[in-house]
Amino acid sequence: MDFFNFVAQEWILVTILIVLIYLYVWRDRIKSGRPVSPHEVTRLVNEGNAVIVDLREGAEFKAGHIVGSVNIPYAKLSKESTEVASHKGKTLILVDKLGQHAGAVGRLLGKEGFEVRRLGGGIAEWQAQSLPLVKGK
Repeated sequence: MDFFNFVAQEWILVTILIVLIYLYVWRDRIKSGRPVSPHEVTRLVNEGNAVIVDLREGAEFKAGHIVGSVNIPYAKLSKESTEVASHKGKTLILVDKLGQHAGAVGRLLGKEGFEVRRLGGGIAEWQAQSLPLVKGK
């Protein structure tokens, strides 16, 4: 009951706190690469303006990946930075299983000057939309 009394009496402070939390989350989300839908990924790739970087491990990549994607596992990304550097002029679309690693990688690559986007929902969302995957390397 004391909590509700506090909120009622200090509604301005509570409102400011909520707005600040929202702004922080929004800023961090944008900073790590704006999420894009599977259809927007298709459009960007077809225009030739983007490269899909799959952050999953090799076995998951071989089990099914988006056509034309480059596999650079999350754990090896810093060692494979030369492969990513060759795509400096294009938008990098980061893909992982559910979106757990794409944000951290997006922040890292954003600091290095790359234009980064994240596939919203990861490869699971791609599959949920019944979009095609290629098996093997």
